Amino acid sequence: MQHIFKKGTNQNKPTLLLLHGTGGTEHDLLPLAELVEPESSVLSVRGNILENGMPRFFRRLAEGVFDEEDLVFRTTELNEFLNESAEKYEFDRKNIVAIGYSNGANIAASILFHYADGLKGAILHHPMVPSRGIDLPNLKDLPVFIAAGKNDPICPLQESEDLKVLLANAGAHIHMHWENYGHQLTRTEVEAAASWFQQHFAK
Repeated sequence: MQHIFKKGTNQNKPTLLLLHGTGGTEHDLLPLAELVEPESSVLSVRGNILENGMPRFFRRLAEGVFDEEDLVFRTTELNEFLNESAEKYEFDRKNIVAIGYSNGANIAASILFHYADGLKGAILHHPMVPSRGIDLPNLKDLPVFIAAGKNDPICPLQESEDLKVLLANAGAHIHMHWENYGHQLTRTEVEAAASWFQQHFAK
């Protein structure tokens, strides 16, 4: 997978996995990593799917309708890429926190839905429920920050609430942050995510 890796100055801090939104690249979220934890190593990945020339992490059948089969395949692909990258770049595979926006947040959530030890935590900006009707792994005490828009036209409020409940029922510790700027990724939600991160992962 096309990506950028930047080695951090503090190897005890979680490696930040950056996952862009539809049409983004591996460069998009680098400023977020600086705000969240400038000492962390960063692995920023570009999605392998193209939709009308725009990179994505998995296919969709329509707006808000995921290609479930492709989502599972791409989730497995990304998880295996994390395993390989941890070995290649010599960072702790069990100490990865994802930061995803929109489509990137959805694939990060999908990793949580399929792998108990896939991530140490996650910051999900405007995510949807990746899959319904499946049994989630044990996510006991896994910290997850969800930023959502009360008036998001792409990700309805109920989607965010449903995701919160599903993850919480699997044992995850959820912090919800609400905005009123539609699907936009705002500075205030990034700052809130950074504050949350410091509370849970500062060493």
